[in-house]
Amino acid sequence: MSASAARLTQAQFIKAVPKAYAALRTLNAELNGLGLDPTLVELVKIRASQINGCAYCVHSHLSDARKIGVPPAKLDLLVAWAEAGVHSPRERAALAWAEAITGPPGPGATDAAYAAVREQFDEAEVGALTMVIATINALNRIAASMRYALPVA
Repeated sequence: MSASAARLTQAQFIKAVPKAYAALRTLNAELNGLGLDPTLVELVKIRASQINGCAYCVHSHLSDARKIGVPPAKLDLLVAWAEAGVHSPRERAALAWAEAITGPPGPGATDAAYAAVREQFDEAEVGALTMVIATINALNRIAASMRYALPVA
């Protein structure tokens, strides 16, 4: 098997663990109903997917973001969001939080990152945002480890 060959396709993976995968998808759907702005959610999912090196998820969530009308500049400059100045204060706090809890193993989120997210989000929103990030991290790790193929255009 070459280094870039798929291991289990998405369909094979789902067939191998149907109940567990369904539970993860149900969780993802539940999180979409918690009231966070869809643009913010897609930006966070894309940024976490970039950090995790999950091409499949980056592609999927860029497509979703475009469908809901996320401005192109916010997508084009997402990798440099901290310097770009095109994201709202809430988006910036959410992106910083996503980076803080997505990065490589270490001390985790700093007090400063938590304080910044709490300035913009109430307790329920912080919980929802944290669950969105945790869920996309799980999905990223599945898709990247299985090397899911990008959809053919």
